[in-house]
Amino acid sequence: MSEQASVDRGLDDRRWTVAERVAEAVQRRFPADVLAIAVHGPLAHGDDDGGGDREAGMLVVTYRPGTGPPPATRRVDGVLVDLTVAAADDYLAQARVLTPLWPLTADRYVTTQALHDPTGWLRTLRDEHLGRLARARPAEFSSAARQAWYRGSAAHSRAARLAEWYETDQALLMLGEARLAAATVTGLLSRTYFRDPGDAVRRTGLAGADMTEVGVVLARQAEELAARGRAVDGTIDELLST
Repeated sequence: MSEQASVDRGLDDRRWTVAERVAEAVQRRFPADVLAIAVHGPLAHGDDDGGGDREAGMLVVTYRPGTGPPPATRRVDGVLVDLTVAAADDYLAQARVLTPLWPLTADRYVTTQALHDPTGWLRTLRDEHLGRLARARPAEFSSAARQAWYRGSAAHSRAARLAEWYETDQALLMLGEARLAAATVTGLLSRTYFRDPGDAVRRTGLAGADMTEVGVVLARQAEELAARGRAVDGTIDELLST
């Protein structure tokens, strides 16, 4: 690796050191199985200070399903390594699917830093995902947003009921789920993706939002979804014909 590349990657960051050691070990143990290895998340963006027990999100792409190392999460030398392992065709298929969790998953397809990619496969991954987004119809995003809204509404209702029962800890957990779901609705309606759940609630203004504030956001989102062609409330016939 060139000196400039080392500077750009911030290899003084302990996460990079651990990630490169993991990549070298994977290539050494599974030389015939591995197509590409990359990091994603804050490490790929290169704008996180990397202090303490920060995470190194890693992707190992194999030629065939069921080969290479097993997916795993371990702390190595103080760095939490989250190792995703996927066959190339399977991961490309995932990148072509628009789900209610798209705002939280898209960054893994678009922003990566290669540790091993001799064929340029990571560029193919990015192009496949961006191509899918270019072909997506507005109704697809609205449908995914509606599903995310249902999850957020259910979590918000549950949080309110738990608060009435003075189950404070559980209510806070459910409120957190409602915040995140509402954030993904916003991301879907605006075609915006986020780096992680914390980034999602922060950028949508939902970090720290209380029960009433989250309810107001969900109500506003319900109005927007209705304006986009289908109300969140419906009939049994509509439910069974979806």
